[in-house]
Amino acid sequence: MHVQILAVGKVKEQYLLEGIEEYSKRIGRYGRLEIVELKEESFSEPLSEKEVQEILRREGERILKELRPRTFVVALDRGGRAFSSEQFAAELQRVAVGGLSQVAFVIGGSLGLDARVLQQADLILSFSKFTFPHQLMRLILLEQIYRAFTILNNERYHK
Repeated sequence: MHVQILAVGKVKEQYLLEGIEEYSKRIGRYGRLEIVELKEESFSEPLSEKEVQEILRREGERILKELRPRTFVVALDRGGRAFSSEQFAAELQRVAVGGLSQVAFVIGGSLGLDARVLQQADLILSFSKFTFPHQLMRLILLEQIYRAFTILNNERYHK
C-alpha cells in the first residue's frame, strides 16, 4: 500500500521530526510512505471570517492539486468519524481489498481544511474532539498508521 500524507505547513520541532522519522522508517516495512509538505498561508490574528475562508481556499487549492486519481482520501477533522485502532486497521484493510492501493491522509493548517477538501474526502477522520497542533498531528497519525499495520499483521506492537 502506498500511503501519502499531505500536510499543510512544516514541522520545525526536533523532537517531532525525530518521531516522524522513526515511524516513517517503521511504516516502510509495510509499504511506501510519502510525506508532502504544502505551503501554509501566513497571517496575523484577529482574522475576519472572510479572511479565514480565503486562507482555507488557498491552502485547499494546494491540497486538491496533489490528490491523485484512484486514491482513497482521508481528511483529518475534529468533526469526522472516530475509530478505535482496530477499527482504523480494518478500514485500511477494507480500502486495500477494495482495489485501491493508495491512501492519502490530509492534515490542514492551523485553521483547518477548506470545505472543498472535506467534500472530496472519502472519509473524514477524527482522532479526538481535542484540538491538536497540526505538526503534532502528523506524528500521531504516523504512529496510528504503523499500529494499524502491526494489527493487520498480527504483530506484538499493539498489545
